[in-house]
Amino acid sequence: MDHIENRVLAYINTHEQGIIALSHAIHARPELGNEEFFASAELSSLLEKNDFHVERDIAGHATGFIATYQSKKEGPVIAFLAEYDALPGLGHACGHNIIGTSSILAALSLKTVLDDIGGTIKVFGSPAEEGGVNGSAKASYVKAGLFDDSDIALMIHPGHESYRTVPTLAVDVFEVEFFGKSAHASESAYNGINALDMMISFFNGIAQLRQHIKPKDKVHGVILDGGASANIIPDYTKARLYTRSLSRSSLNQLTTRVEEIAHGAAQMAGGTAKLTHIQNGVDEFILNDRLDDLFERHAKKHNEPIEHDDFGFGSTDTGNVSHVIPTIHPHLKMGPSTLVGHTPEFREAAASPGGDRALIQGARIMATMAVELITQPDQLNSIQQLHIHLKE
Repeated sequence: MDHIENRVLAYINTHEQGIIALSHAIHARPELGNEEFFASAELSSLLEKNDFHVERDIAGHATGFIATYQSKKEGPVIAFLAEYDALPGLGHACGHNIIGTSSILAALSLKTVLDDIGGTIKVFGSPAEEGGVNGSAKASYVKAGLFDDSDIALMIHPGHESYRTVPTLAVDVFEVEFFGKSAHASESAYNGINALDMMISFFNGIAQLRQHIKPKDKVHGVILDGGASANIIPDYTKARLYTRSLSRSSLNQLTTRVEEIAHGAAQMAGGTAKLTHIQNGVDEFILNDRLDDLFERHAKKHNEPIEHDDFGFGSTDTGNVSHVIPTIHPHLKMGPSTLVGHTPEFREAAASPGGDRALIQGARIMATMAVELITQPDQLNSIQQLHIHLKE
């Protein structure tokens, strides 16, 4: 297997500067979720020029794509997950310029040996991981059954340390609207139904709910529209909320309780409430230790020491993929241990020498992992069997 890996690594070494330049170009032109037309076009066109068959506009996401290269020999289907959306006001402060380009480089390098070792490569261009309206494209892909014919999914995230996949929370994102009746706030307030009172009662209800939810459950939100004028009883208010929990089943219960509080707040003031999910629901991550063991072994092979980090509890639509096939979402160090995602410092690191190094290291690790998964069927089978057990 060494000579196969050496060919893959030689490709990465030869093409790393071009991929780094593409990462920097995407970083310099940040695009919000489902608006990543530049990044999507650049990444998918590069794959197309290298003999991948590319489908675009996937499952209701105009900037989504799936690129496929099928060898002449039978073998497993290896999926690489490519993200490329930015954050509002912060640009690439989560390093998705690195995630997308690293996955593409890994796929291109693996393609150079695939006709010899067999199998199929799929690159899933996945918009809007950060959420927003119609956000979390991987959840759309899962609903459409697009991962059903893949055997395993690989991606690597830049971070403050190098560590294995960590637990994530299921999340719902929705808007709550209250509807009342406007009136003059001084002359005829008795004729009004105050939608802002409903909103305030709702947020007070959420604050009281927090005492009675599970330790890892979270409810957080902001008021987007609280009324237009202080001397008019507002007839409309709107908030956006996130609910998070350790599992989809417990999250459904939490979200239902929040919705009940909204309707109760509206009823107390004589108005009505409406809850609307604005993006795909995100599921918790199913961790597969055997796949992460493989990641850690290949990381160390490429001189990347791995910490055992329990950093935080965020959410990612990669968790939805993990409910279908074995999936990893580890991190690679690109800056100091004080580096925190979704900050200006993280954004700057994503186009720094440290960020470039994480990009290339990620491609090396994923590519050699893929070679082993294809050439050692027992290894892949063991990982898949554990995944089946974890889902039961």
